[in-house]
Amino acid sequence: MGFKKVQLSELNFNPFTLIGKQWMLLTGGNKEKFNTMTASWGQLGVLWNKDILTCYIRPNRYTYEFVENGEYFTASFLGEQYRDALKLCGAKSGRDCDKAKEAGITPVELDGCVGFDEADMVFVCRKLYAGGIKADSFLTDEGLAEKFYGSDPLHKAYIAEITAVYVKE
Repeated sequence: MGFKKVQLSELNFNPFTLIGKQWMLLTGGNKEKFNTMTASWGQLGVLWNKDILTCYIRPNRYTYEFVENGEYFTASFLGEQYRDALKLCGAKSGRDCDKAKEAGITPVELDGCVGFDEADMVFVCRKLYAGGIKADSFLTDEGLAEKFYGSDPLHKAYIAEITAVYVKE
């Protein structure tokens, strides 16, 4: 198949379903060397007069190195038929295996970044801001830091401009 470039404003989707229920693959790097991971936390909106995707990556994830060291990354959205692939990409480390191969998904180059041919939609994102979540900055007594992190490192947030959107032709 292939992709066509469209304007984000042409699309109609529910971001809560798209990210929180369907999940996304965050991918950093280029066709020669990249890594991807499944994410179900993020936001879509407008900030600084730009269309924005905010995502969160723990510093101990292999994908973190690729996103941290590059200017761009992608968010790929795959249909429910790829749920097992998404689960695998969230459970295994690219340090230990070729996740794309094991998941049965095909890397494709889009604007110098990597998305996946099986995706229904891919956002190409340019990092604008990054900052770490801090345990002492939680404002409630709900125990969110303990519940979601325990001894794991806290996420780094990336606010990124959506520079291109590709949909399946």
